[in-house]
Amino acid sequence: GPGAAAGRLPAAAGDEGPVEGGPPDHSYSLSSGTTSEELLRKLNEQRDIIALLEVKMKEMKGSIRRLRLAEAQLREEIREKDRLLHAASAGTRKRHGL
Repeated sequence: GPGAAAGRLPAAAGDEGPVEGGPPDHSYSLSSGTTSEELLRKLNEQRDIIALLEVKMKEMKGSIRRLRLAEAQLREEIREKDRLLHAASAGTRKRHGL
């Protein structure tokens, strides 16, 4: 029945079967004969897709934050290694009187 597909997100690849014996529904364009039930189903699908995208955006923002943190730590390590290298090479020059 109509309740069966309610919890399922529509597939991106458009592999949904024909709707009520009609042609496969690949677009969100509405014909003049669209019933309020069909309209409601389309709106619910849109809302599900938007909710999924919002979750993905939150995940991506979290990933970006973690990457920026990791980048800052790596830059700090590089600065520290540069300081050590410069100090070591300065000491070597002094010892050899260069």
